[in-house]
Amino acid sequence: MRDLRLLPKAHLHVHLESTVRPETVRELGGPPEPEGPFANFRAFADQRAKVRESLRTSEHFRRIAVEFCEDEAAQGTRYAEVTFTAASHGERVGAPEMPLEAVLDGLAEGCARFGIRSRVLLDHSRRRPVERLWRTYELAVRYDEVIGIGLAGDESHPLTPFAEVLDAAREAGLHLVHHAGETTGAASIREALDVGHAERLGHGIRVLDDDALVARVRESGIPLEVCPTSNVLLGLVASLAEHPLPRLRAAGLAVTVNTDGETALADEYARLREVHGYGDDVMAELARASIEASFAPRELKAALLAEVDAWLTTASPLGGETRPV
Repeated sequence: MRDLRLLPKAHLHVHLESTVRPETVRELGGPPEPEGPFANFRAFADQRAKVRESLRTSEHFRRIAVEFCEDEAAQGTRYAEVTFTAASHGERVGAPEMPLEAVLDGLAEGCARFGIRSRVLLDHSRRRPVERLWRTYELAVRYDEVIGIGLAGDESHPLTPFAEVLDAAREAGLHLVHHAGETTGAASIREALDVGHAERLGHGIRVLDDDALVARVRESGIPLEVCPTSNVLLGLVASLAEHPLPRLRAAGLAVTVNTDGETALADEYARLREVHGYGDDVMAELARASIEASFAPRELKAALLAEVDAWLTTASPLGGETRPV
């Protein structure tokens, strides 16, 4: 078996605020790292809100971005589309542009130091006002390294009130990616596609509730940003062994593996290998899917796909003969 830390990967569903190192959270006066699964989605959201509140200065935001790049590089991530709740932070600290500008500075430094590429998606909680999503949109169109926006949070709150902003974002050439089919069923996925113009689905695991929707998502080529460990930690799936990822793949859907910020990416791949018995060929398929589903430039995608092929045809650092798959 080849070393999954050396497998070139794209990371498409990862919230920056969820990746803050536990020691960094402690230094900034944030809450302790939770032990075991969250009781429910609200408990998860409340804990993450306390982490966000510990981020107060430009240096705090810059620091977590640099550390994100270092940690991702160690996991074999070559390209990341990291999600950040910029407008909310800007309101909280009384400086609308500062958190995003500091994060972008930190990502530029971290990418240069650790040899990865990263771009930003800005998210907005469905529970929050439409006016804040307009501010998110305004930030997104102002900075070149911001490539899209999306709705996140409690899926019981509909996307429809945000339709005008999402239409404007599509007209402006921003990518649109929304959480859907994570905590609620097929209706949230349809709304993400029909109202939200979603190009990828954050999580999307409940697509299997509806055969007609499975066919639509498959035929449209809409990728799923699947986060198995996160789904277990949030109590949405009982265990990794019971996770629907194998069924999603068997249905012919474009499945990418991500962490939601709740674990490390190579570890996520390793758990899938262990629990589902996937070989290196499947690991490479999942890595290719992540690259192909990304919004990376075409030339970068081609280079990363070639690196995945090379990973499969070189000797494993864990031992074994060189053997093409």
